[in-house]
Amino acid sequence: MTSTPEKQLTDRRDRLKTIDVHTLKQLLDRQAVNLVDVREPAENAREKIAGSVLMPLSNFNPADVPFAPEKPTVLYCRTGNRSAQAAQKLFAAGVNEVEHLEGGLTAWIEAGYPTQVNKKAPISLMRQVQIVAGSLVLIGTLLGAFVSLWFLILSGFVGAGLMFAGITDTCALGMLLAKMPWNQRYR
Repeated sequence: MTSTPEKQLTDRRDRLKTIDVHTLKQLLDRQAVNLVDVREPAENAREKIAGSVLMPLSNFNPADVPFAPEKPTVLYCRTGNRSAQAAQKLFAAGVNEVEHLEGGLTAWIEAGYPTQVNKKAPISLMRQVQIVAGSLVLIGTLLGAFVSLWFLILSGFVGAGLMFAGITDTCALGMLLAKMPWNQRYR
């Protein structure tokens, strides 16, 4: 009996295991883990967990993931969302076991574990999205209040875009900003 694509997807999601920051720290201290960062290069350049290998989700190729068979492979991103997506790509490629860091880099930092920080690298894409979206909403609102009500369409458009991004878990503005020259320096 063959399973449906939906059943296969559910099975892959059920296989994804999480690892907490404390267990990951112990494994890293013993050099007993393959740690893969699936965030974008600019994010990785800004701050990362020492010993990780960069494999951005935007061009994630399961065949390029460096597996050491004697070590577990752990994926991480900022919060755990992208690492879960990358894990699904590994499962679809036939990898049987992979884990991802619960809470991602955010949980790692909150636990007080060290990171490698480069203050000269661009700020995170999430912060860039917040700055650009917030600026557009503010400009649209001010122009709507003092110039023409038609400028309120700009604020409404940005709000709808943020709502769409939250519902679909895709952010067109983030993808656009990732292609900007200041974010491309670290490719």
